[in-house]
Amino acid sequence: MLTSQQRTIIKATVPLLETGGEALTRHFYAMMLEEYPEVRPLFNQAHQASGAQQRALANAVLMYARHIDRLEALGPLVGQIVNKHVALQILPEHYPIVGNCLLRAIREVLGEEIATDEVIEAWGVAYGQLADILIGAEEGVYKEHEQAPGGWRGSRGFTVAAKIQESEEITSFHLAPVDAGEVLVPKAGQYIGLRMVIDGTEQRRNYSLSSLSNGREYRISVKREAQGKVSNYLHDHIQVGDTLELFPPAGDFVLQPSSKPMALITAGVGITPALAMVEAARETGRPIHFIHYARHGGVHAFQKWIEAQSRDYPQISYRFCYSDPRDGDQPHAQGMVSREQLAEWLPEDRNLDAYFLGPKPFMAQVKRHLHELGVPGEQCRYEFFGPASQLDA
Repeated sequence: MLTSQQRTIIKATVPLLETGGEALTRHFYAMMLEEYPEVRPLFNQAHQASGAQQRALANAVLMYARHIDRLEALGPLVGQIVNKHVALQILPEHYPIVGNCLLRAIREVLGEEIATDEVIEAWGVAYGQLADILIGAEEGVYKEHEQAPGGWRGSRGFTVAAKIQESEEITSFHLAPVDAGEVLVPKAGQYIGLRMVIDGTEQRRNYSLSSLSNGREYRISVKREAQGKVSNYLHDHIQVGDTLELFPPAGDFVLQPSSKPMALITAGVGITPALAMVEAARETGRPIHFIHYARHGGVHAFQKWIEAQSRDYPQISYRFCYSDPRDGDQPHAQGMVSREQLAEWLPEDRNLDAYFLGPKPFMAQVKRHLHELGVPGEQCRYEFFGPASQLDA
């Protein structure tokens, strides 16, 4: 347990983390992935190259240090980390590796004059405290998955039952368990973990479930990313009849019980979890305002399906906007997301539940616009790995 002196030491490092946290985490990742190749599959190398993973960890460490006296102030961050870890199957044996490399990185980046033995000891105890919290929470989720109807622990083989092109960039994969048993019914908005071996290297990724499960199969809808090793392999090499390894559904960006009007605001492949949310909410009769942004009609996935939903369920209104429409496209509007446009398409009564997902700049814009339009902050929900303050920058 941290002593009061150790808490003081941790808080004293906050200014250093504010200015040098990203350099520290870059050094940490480089060291760990070189010396412990067994943990490499747990980290998306595209996120490593872009710096996203380093920034996310740097901000998480900073938030932990800031709130070392009141960990409950971390809010949803712990739950987000737990869900990501569960989806990738982070296990207790991985934590000592991370802890060892983190302490070494603190010493090597900050230097021995700043990172004294007392500082390293304090951070060692602090890391142990955080590891215990996460390990305990993750084990609770693993047990819940294992004991639920259709649930399992670890990986499970699924056969590709269907492969359907949804747009020029997005392809859906219908996945049924090899053992023909029932599958855990996820909450609308959750994602699954996928494990693959490509060219002899293990890869793990998370993909949103793009429809409600019928208890017999799952559907994921994957965008082909320009440099995406896994997404390109799925698009080009995985065919009907092939087998994939899945981890149980996870994620806390889920549809919440409510009778309020609901807004789904998505961009690009961010549309995928919203599809399951529409399925889950349409029978309740609550008004649903579905707003989608895409570059043009060629990359607008599921357009016909959503239009059919709006015809079959009068409480569903559907609007879409293209930033770069092609000849023949007929969007409801052109350009990027704007406050004026949202004000027009959302109901006048702003006491609604808003769910939004897309690229980070898009989410930052939507978050700000919703605030300015008077939508209560506690009723705005989004999927984001890292401190929410990043969307306010």
